[in-house]
Amino acid sequence: MSRTRRTAARRRHQAAVALWITLGLGSPALQAACVDEGRVDAAPAPAAAGTGATPTPTPPTDARVQLGELVRDALAQSNGINAARALVDAALQDLEEARAGRLPQASLTGSLSPSLVDNGGARGAQLQASAGLVLSQTFYDGGRLDRVIDWRRQLTEVARLGHLTTQEQISLSTTSLAFERNRYRMQAVIYGQNVRKMGCLVEALESIVNADRGRQSELVQARKQLMQAELQQAQAVSQARQVEAKLRRVVGSGLPVIEGLSTVLLNVPELPDVLSAAEGAVEIAAMDASVAAMREMARAVEAGTRPQVGWNLGANAALAGGPAVGAGNRHSGSLSAGVTLSVPLVNRAVDHSVAAARKRAEAAALQRGEVLEQRRQRIVEIHEQTSNAFDRLRRISLVLRESDRLRNFTLQQWQQLGKRSLFDVIASESDHYNLRVQYVNALHDGQQMNAMLLSLGNGLRNWLQ
Repeated sequence: MSRTRRTAARRRHQAAVALWITLGLGSPALQAACVDEGRVDAAPAPAAAGTGATPTPTPPTDARVQLGELVRDALAQSNGINAARALVDAALQDLEEARAGRLPQASLTGSLSPSLVDNGGARGAQLQASAGLVLSQTFYDGGRLDRVIDWRRQLTEVARLGHLTTQEQISLSTTSLAFERNRYRMQAVIYGQNVRKMGCLVEALESIVNADRGRQSELVQARKQLMQAELQQAQAVSQARQVEAKLRRVVGSGLPVIEGLSTVLLNVPELPDVLSAAEGAVEIAAMDASVAAMREMARAVEAGTRPQVGWNLGANAALAGGPAVGAGNRHSGSLSAGVTLSVPLVNRAVDHSVAAARKRAEAAALQRGEVLEQRRQRIVEIHEQTSNAFDRLRRISLVLRESDRLRNFTLQQWQQLGKRSLFDVIASESDHYNLRVQYVNALHDGQQMNAMLLSLGNGLRNWLQ
C-alpha cells in the first residue's frame, strides 16, 4: 500500500514537472518575462593606476558633453555664482578707487552766513558769501599708494579665484548628483528584472500547484520573494526621484537623461600626477593671493610713516553786503599755489600696526601650508578608495559570471531533475541580483571618487570643458 502511495506521489511529481516544463519553458510569454533585459553589469572594468594593465577605451564623448552641459546649467542657475561674481566686481571697483588716488583731486567749497559787525561805530547786520576751489595732488608718498594698489590687486585676484572655487564646488556637487541619479536608475532596472523573473516563477508555480497541492509552500515562498523584489524596486525608484528633485533644484526644470554615464570616469589617474597638480589648484592659488595681499598691506602701513610731498592750487572769492558794509557790496578774492610737505615724526601706533599686518601675513602663509598638506592627504585617501572601488568592481564581475552559471544550473536542476528545492532557486536568484546591485554601487563609487580626484587636482570643470 505504501508502495502504491509512493508511486502515485512520484507520478504526481513527474506530472507537475512536465507541466512546469510545458508552461515555464514552452510558453513564449513566460520565456520573455524571465529574460534579463538590458543587463547593466556589462560595463568595462577599468585598469588600476600603476598596474601596467591595458587602459580602457576612451569613453563616448556624448555623455561627457551632456554632463558638461548639465554643469553649465547648474552654474547658470546658482545664486552662489552670482554672489561670487558680484564680489569680483566689487573688488575691481576697489582697485580702480586706489588707482584714482594718483590723479589730481579737486574740491569746491562755499558758505553763506549772516553776521553782526561794528564798522567805526556803525553797527548792523551783513550777509557774507564765499566760494573756493582747491586742486591738489600727491606726487610722492614713500610708495604707500603703490602698495595699496598692489594690495587691492591681490584682493581682486582672491575674489576672482574665489569665483572659480565656487564654480568648482558646484561642478563637483552637480556631477555627484548626476552619478547618484544614474546609480538608482540602474538599481531600479535590476530590481525590475528581478520582479519579472519572480513573476515568471510565481506564474509557473500557480499552474503547478493546480495540479499538485503539495507544492503550495513553494508558491507562498515565491510570492514572498516577489513582494520583496517589488519593495526593493520601489525603494530604488523613490531614491532616484529624490535625487532628481535635488538635481532639478540645481539645474532647473530641464533634466535630460545622460546615456553612457557609466563609462565616463573609469580611468584612475596616477597618484603623483594628482599630488603635483594639487599645489596649482584654484583653492591653493586663492590662498597664495590672500597671503600676497596681506604682505602688501603690511608694506602699505609701513610706507605711511614716510614723508609725503604734494602740490595744491587754490582760489577763493568772497562777497559781503548789508548796512554795515556801507555803500554797495564789498568783494574780495585770493589765489594761492604751493608745495606741501608732511613728515611724520612720532606715531607709536604705526609700529604695532606694521607688526600686526606682518603677523597676519605669516599666519595666512602657515594656513596655506596646512590646507595644502590636508589636501594632499585627502588625495592619497581618495585615490586608495577609488582604486579599491574599481578593484571591487573587477572582483564582483568575476563572481557575477559564476553566479549566473550557478543560478542557471540550480534552476535547471529544480525544473528537470528535482534535485534542488525552490528555496535553492530563490537564494541563487536573490544572491545574483544583489551582486549586480553591488556591481552598480562599486561602479558609481569609483566614478564619483574619480570626480573628486579631478576636483582636488587640475579641476573637474577644466576636465568637463
